[in-house]
Amino acid sequence: MRREPSARTARRGRVPAVSVADAARLVGGVLLPVAAQGAIVRRPRAVALAHRLDLDARAVRTVRRLRERHGPDPVHLRLPGLSFAVPVEPEDVRRVLDGAPEPFSPASPEKRGALAHFQPRGVLISSPADRRERRPFNESVLDAGQPLHHLAGPFAAAVAQEAQQLADEARSQGALTWPLLSRAWWRAVRRVTLGESARADEQVTDDLLALRRRANWSGLAPVDRRRRERFLGRVRHYVEAAEPGSLAALVASTPAAPGVAPHEQVPQWLFAFDAAAWASSRALELLAAHPDVARRVREEAPAPSTDPAAPVARRPVLRSVVLESLRLWPTTPALLRQTTTTTSWRTGDLPERTGVLVFAPFFHRDESRLPQAHRLAPELWLDADGQEDPRGAVDWPLVPFSAGPGMCPGRGVVLLTTSTLLAALAQQEWRPAVPRLRADRPLPGTLDPFALRLLPG
Repeated sequence: MRREPSARTARRGRVPAVSVADAARLVGGVLLPVAAQGAIVRRPRAVALAHRLDLDARAVRTVRRLRERHGPDPVHLRLPGLSFAVPVEPEDVRRVLDGAPEPFSPASPEKRGALAHFQPRGVLISSPADRRERRPFNESVLDAGQPLHHLAGPFAAAVAQEAQQLADEARSQGALTWPLLSRAWWRAVRRVTLGESARADEQVTDDLLALRRRANWSGLAPVDRRRRERFLGRVRHYVEAAEPGSLAALVASTPAAPGVAPHEQVPQWLFAFDAAAWASSRALELLAAHPDVARRVREEAPAPSTDPAAPVARRPVLRSVVLESLRLWPTTPALLRQTTTTTSWRTGDLPERTGVLVFAPFFHRDESRLPQAHRLAPELWLDADGQEDPRGAVDWPLVPFSAGPGMCPGRGVVLLTTSTLLAALAQQEWRPAVPRLRADRPLPGTLDPFALRLLPG
């Protein structure tokens, strides 16, 4: 990794900024589509338009052309009051993500403005001092880095029960649709995160949704403090209730240093579970379009049990399909960082407080370096024996859960819950009402998860 510059060596020139025309291409072709679709909660109409226009594929082509035109250093956008850099080389992505929280802080101004709407003391927007206490707490509760969470049995049972009801509802109504999937998913998420008594508490997640809609505007929208207090108060209630078999119970029982604000770490987990629903919707379409992979999924392990005491299967093939859904259509396309000091690059320096945006779709879909860029490739996430690769990603930089010290500590919980839901649904065959994916054609750059409509096979 390149050493950070001393004050003396940092006096050389800055990384050259791109021209006004290229800045307009970057803003119009990459940044605005991400913002328009909603960085914190998706706007369904904007996502549907992005799907029709395949805007993510266009954005990838835009970044590729800028890399070809300007070389390997980050594409540097400099406007009055704004300095932003977009890395275009894999080693620079590694450097940025490995360099958290200093010199590349996850607590960028945009992120602080957004997440303060519903998690003002969350780890992602914490100061380095607070982060040193809050990050280990999150990792402890979520069993970060473990193959299966130690509460995998109760978690999987709750998800399996909701998945069974979902399958019954879909058969009764004649189709598996996004509204049905979303309602079932949130029932399961509330049980896993907050406890059994939260299953029907739609108010707590509706409040979170309303706060996240304001968060799409970051600091441009005032915080709805009354709703935020009500939401955080409900979360605190469930933590204090500490229902066995829930993450809330672990929050209540895990030692926390002063200033951790344990219950205020929970909103980030609920927020992340929403993105997991989008990934699940797309994974269902992938399975419907790839019957050979769906058959492997059914063969790799028995149907998930609704008994909390039953053993929980790892399901490496199915987990790899979820990871492929996240690679092909990242739920967090823009990974934001901000430099805390001057950083040295090939052609110059980037000053302190420069924003850094890692555009994940560019690296996930760069066919010049990833031959499997536009097809379903579960093998990217499996080792030679067909088991899940313990490194989490075989080809850098595939970063569906970010990477480095800022990697999502809930990766294992998300893969457990999504794979359980999909395993239960995959016990029967589903076919798309209107095929949007083809196994023999390149997969689209954008896929609208809210248009899900699968018919029983």
